Amino acid sequence: MRLSPLALAERIILAADVRHPADAVLRQELKCDRGLMSRDAARISAGVFAYYRWRGWLNERQPLSAQIERALELAARFEQQPQSFSADEILARALPSWLQPEVKVTAAWARVLQSEPVLWLRARPGKGKALAKSLGHCLPFGEGPLADILRYNGDEDLFRTREFHAGEFELQDLSSQAVGLICDPGADQTWWDACAGEGGKMLHLSDLMQNKGLIWASDRASWRLQKLKRRAARAGVFNYRAVEWNGGSQLPTRTKFDGVLVDAPCSGIGTWQRNPHARWTTTLADVLELSTVQQQLLVKAAAAVKPGGKLAYTVCTLTRAETVGVVEEFEFARLGFQRVGVRNPLVPESPPEPQLCLWPQQFGGNGMFIAVWRRQ
Repeated sequence: MRLSPLALAERIILAADVRHPADAVLRQELKCDRGLMSRDAARISAGVFAYYRWRGWLNERQPLSAQIERALELAARFEQQPQSFSADEILARALPSWLQPEVKVTAAWARVLQSEPVLWLRARPGKGKALAKSLGHCLPFGEGPLADILRYNGDEDLFRTREFHAGEFELQDLSSQAVGLICDPGADQTWWDACAGEGGKMLHLSDLMQNKGLIWASDRASWRLQKLKRRAARAGVFNYRAVEWNGGSQLPTRTKFDGVLVDAPCSGIGTWQRNPHARWTTTLADVLELSTVQQQLLVKAAAAVKPGGKLAYTVCTLTRAETVGVVEEFEFARLGFQRVGVRNPLVPESPPEPQLCLWPQQFGGNGMFIAVWRRQ
């Protein structure tokens, strides 16, 4: 007998923990239940994410099913009457108490965390407007290169579309696309994506390089690199080499690079709108431990930058320890790098800043921190 969407949402929440994030458990459940109707799958997802997004308002002594129903009621009320929730209420209930000293918490940021995240697409260079017309329900972010950044407002499963299988677009957050635009790699250059993961930013670098030059893509997890290879094959990207690197002193190659991107593992606080479960599993100890890892990765990867080359450090988090704290420690080491001003690529003609911090309430993407240096 098939379980109801509410019962399935309850089962997913009970299975989720620190080692098994709710979004991963949800994906696995939906993948296994191939007979599930898309309408029911949407209801399950809504129940799971609403529960974690509105957890601070729920009575834990009630049955879990009642808590999920209450969370869905709160989500509907927020969508229709957002001002019925005061700033003080949201600040007190939407975020863990340890966060305040580490992040510049504002009512605007806390409020946007309670809303549904935006789905962003990245079209192939120069193809944004054509893709928007083909897919429908798409709104280009701007003009010129920004027209290839699309905000998707539809409800179709994009992974099943002809355009996706043809490699015409990637699902990539707006702020992650900003990272590639800031790196601005040349078609004749050699780059290293040191923490490439499943390849989202590497694929963008390749498009910006017109599939020319060379990109080394490394990660400590071989399974992530296997996904990277599958994504690259679908996108028709071939100007890369994938190699494992555990972050140690032995670099994956002796090559000196025109540019190195260190998109370091982080606490992911900038993604809490999209991943509300992490609000209740991430701790201050995680932040401090990760900041040490980030400092080590940045120093080691910096050794591969050639004189005059570019080094970019990015994290999708907003804590001081993982952003300006890492930058200060890196510059204290005096490794021969000069900070470069960063222009916000999402705001044409914007002045350069010492470093850039993108907040979800500004543009609708994840929170992202970016700092750039040149080797002297």
